[in-house]
Amino acid sequence: MSSSEGATTKSARTRALIRDAALRSFRERGYDQTTVRLIAQETGVSVGTTNYHFASKNDLVQELYLDVQQAHRDAALPLLADSRDLVDRLGIVFRTGIAQLEPYHPFAPEFLSAAVSPRSSINPLAGESAESREIVVGLFRDAVAGADDRLPAEFDADLPDALMLAHLLLALFWVYDSSPGRQRTQRLLDRGLRLLKLSLPLVRMRVLRRPLRELLDLVAEVRA
Repeated sequence: MSSSEGATTKSARTRALIRDAALRSFRERGYDQTTVRLIAQETGVSVGTTNYHFASKNDLVQELYLDVQQAHRDAALPLLADSRDLVDRLGIVFRTGIAQLEPYHPFAPEFLSAAVSPRSSINPLAGESAESREIVVGLFRDAVAGADDRLPAEFDADLPDALMLAHLLLALFWVYDSSPGRQRTQRLLDRGLRLLKLSLPLVRMRVLRRPLRELLDLVAEVRA
């Protein structure tokens, strides 16, 4: 191994060490109590080294977002393989997504407070969040594309983005849900899915497609 390869490997190990310590701290202490200095102390590296790999705490939050959404994808894909019903498949993506958030529920208001500003780099709709956000969009895209009872093709391009926003709204409700096992969140999702199942036959009628088309256009405008 050359000296440059050894240096790269050491750098990658240090970065992974810092990342793992940060993710553990976010789970155990939350956003407010996790600091770059604390992570540096726990990993035995300097604050300067920590900042070399991650310029700020919010860069580490983006690593958390990726970790959560990668786990979301790993949980959802095997279940999607066993269902061809559109509403069931959408329910799988919603439920597995919320399940991955559950370990962070005690500290969720802290993360929300830090992320709520449109200028925040950890806002879920910020450019910095694009990689983790695309995992969710991709799961909804797969859920729609793999269903036997698909919607008209004209909705395929825009529907996954709209479902991703619905997932964010559900997660927002989950943050404030203090019911045991987040039962209120589950009931809200179940009722929403039942309503969707009832409305699908109507959406497939050409004369009634316009409201959904306008809704998706509105979502696209919000995203822009």
